[in-house]
Amino acid sequence: MMNLLVAVLAAFLLLLLLVYERRQAKKFRLITKTILSCIFVLAAFLQGSSVPSYASYVILAMILCLVGDVCLALPGERAFQAGLVAFLLGHVFYVLSFSHLLPVVKWPLPGAVPFWILSLLIFLYLRPALKAMVVPVAAYILVITVMVSGAWAVLAQATFSSGGRVLIFLGAFLFYISDIFVARNQFIKGEFINRLIGLPLYYAAQFLLAFSIGLL
Repeated sequence: MMNLLVAVLAAFLLLLLLVYERRQAKKFRLITKTILSCIFVLAAFLQGSSVPSYASYVILAMILCLVGDVCLALPGERAFQAGLVAFLLGHVFYVLSFSHLLPVVKWPLPGAVPFWILSLLIFLYLRPALKAMVVPVAAYILVITVMVSGAWAVLAQATFSSGGRVLIFLGAFLFYISDIFVARNQFIKGEFINRLIGLPLYYAAQFLLAFSIGLL
């Protein structure tokens, strides 16, 4: 019941956020985005966990993502760079959380190859527009690809409940896809369609990962 209430509140705030994004109401966008991101952190805290180490790393990852969300809602290149660093660290903690469910040495799976191919294609697509951001973006793409590959490996691991594993993979995959639209908006073409698609994917990802804590 609690998760349902959280999901309904999050959906309402997401709708408001998209309206403010469309109207370019920067102040209200910042406030709404901050509250919405705080809610996925709170949702993670509220889950009962049978794997405390996993829960701890997920919560740390989400706090870093919250910082990243605030930075990306602020104007300027420095704010974007700070947000990129925060999300990069957030993905590192997600990787660590997955490693507590399945050791990294057991991650390499043929099924993860498409993610690496897609990441390479995305980097080549962005490369002409990156300029001085080539190295930071390459590092970010590398880490998030490791993250989604780890989630795929966890999905294939039958030790934990299927519901939790499915939410982990879906969350990581939606996060991965949402970042494509963030990159397109920042480096290729800034337009509302990027946020219209990317924001729902991103927040769905975070809440799925938060709810996965209670389903393992």
